[in-house]
Amino acid sequence: MRSILLLPLLSTACATYAFGQAYPVKPIRMVITYTPGGNTDLVGRAVAQKVSASLGQQVVVDNRGGGGGVLGTLITTQAAPDGYTIMLGTSAGMVIHPLLSPRLPYNAARDLVPVSMVVIIPQLLVTNPQLPARNVKELIALAKAKPGYLNAGSSGIGTPNHLGTELLKGLAGVNIVHVPYKGGGPAITDLIGGQIHMAFSSVPAVLPHINAGRLNALGVGSAKRSPALPNIPTIAEAGVPGYEYTTWYGVFAPAGTPAPIISRLNAEIVKALAAPELNERFVSQGADPAPSSADELRRYMAEETARWTKTIKTAGIRLE
Repeated sequence: MRSILLLPLLSTACATYAFGQAYPVKPIRMVITYTPGGNTDLVGRAVAQKVSASLGQQVVVDNRGGGGGVLGTLITTQAAPDGYTIMLGTSAGMVIHPLLSPRLPYNAARDLVPVSMVVIIPQLLVTNPQLPARNVKELIALAKAKPGYLNAGSSGIGTPNHLGTELLKGLAGVNIVHVPYKGGGPAITDLIGGQIHMAFSSVPAVLPHINAGRLNALGVGSAKRSPALPNIPTIAEAGVPGYEYTTWYGVFAPAGTPAPIISRLNAEIVKALAAPELNERFVSQGADPAPSSADELRRYMAEETARWTKTIKTAGIRLE
């Protein structure tokens, strides 16, 4: 997200709706669309804890992993639009899956409404240290000199890091062979072992390997440099203008949730992300806090949809 505007905090009075009922008057459920222990869960729990303290009502995490986020999203779309069920959605679940799986049992853009972006997670282009290309320009030059020689691992067909590779191929005009794995971990293991040349991965997953010299970081996919790796250029500034690939997490609510409740939740999330301890925790984990208005998140999703629609069409990506 290139520009995030922090909203002024709204008073509790703005979240008073039908019949004068104050909000919230009972615990709020936050559906997390993946199992406990992963990055999505850690981010969601941290935000839930902070918002709970501010609201005076518990935000209870409900992990509903399954189908790459489909189960949790479906549960949220079917919940009452009363502000007592919200969801921590991901870029994969809210944008990429709907583009690749048109037969989902819901329409994410229609059945959910944005509340706020939470974090943007820059994705790194990393290579095996034995590869002679030491920066993005050299990598592109090598790919052009030897079409089809370089290969790039991903966590599977249609996953965000697969699309990140295809976006690079399209913008740079190069032929790089995609090698899908059953998860990001095996791909990084083979990258370290020299079985593949390159891959995209989140900063937290590869930072220890970069620090240990097991991987080289050539560029970060976000529009600006990552605070966790300030000396690593963005891929756009390093030789591929227009390149932008990140993953992100945002909070959503069922469609029909009253606007005053969305405003109250937005204000609380913005306030939580401004807290120094939460901000520092996310930055140390390689995630950039990115609170936004609901409209800003909606516009960013539209940009993402346009970008990945073009990439998927150009690359001919289809899920079996």
